[in-house]
Amino acid sequence: MVIKLARGFSDVIIEPDGVIANAAALDVTVAEHAAQAGLAGLEFLSGIPGSIGGAVAMNAGAYGGDIAQCLDWVDIVVRSGEVIRLKAAELALSYRHARLPAYGVVVRARLRANPGNPSAIAARMLEIKTSREATQPTRARTGGSTFRNPAHAKAWELIDAAGCRGLSRGGAQISTLHCNFMLNMGEATAGDLEGLGEEVRRRVHAQSGVNLDWEIKRIGIPGHKPEVMP
Repeated sequence: MVIKLARGFSDVIIEPDGVIANAAALDVTVAEHAAQAGLAGLEFLSGIPGSIGGAVAMNAGAYGGDIAQCLDWVDIVVRSGEVIRLKAAELALSYRHARLPAYGVVVRARLRANPGNPSAIAARMLEIKTSREATQPTRARTGGSTFRNPAHAKAWELIDAAGCRGLSRGGAQISTLHCNFMLNMGEATAGDLEGLGEEVRRRVHAQSGVNLDWEIKRIGIPGHKPEVMP
């Protein structure tokens, strides 16, 4: 089951030292609200596609920042229907991971920020936007970063070194602009995307010995068991 929160969960409240954002608020919108209020420290969110709920659940990060650095607390609806509030320390935040209650749904979060220079904040957000547009397929149909960066390496570099830039399967293709993005070229099936991802994992392991872990959350029963050639 997939739960998509609607507009009623997209409010953003500005406080003197932070932002309270409902889970459906877009990351870039939260960054923009903070910038307009002269609050610094959340500029990195402008470079992350998606919404605050997903950002908390994944401990999303980019451009030198992540949720773990700024999260105060999060409100979660648990399976019983009760809303509980957990502090950041209770989520055991780590690289692209947050320990949420089973079947819990993030509905609201508070992010810390600091008063800053509006011009400097705007300049940083423009820098992030310019970098994204130059290095990522921002206007293509993609699920964002496909694989987690392993320790001491970047996934895209390993993928490129394994000869996977532009590799395709059915309607799915590895981006030629950024190798850690898979594209739906128009008619890609879930099987095309997953199969292409597994082929990339196989080739990377064969070339470098590194096992890439999926960053994209795959929902449902996989088309086949993930396999990496020894």
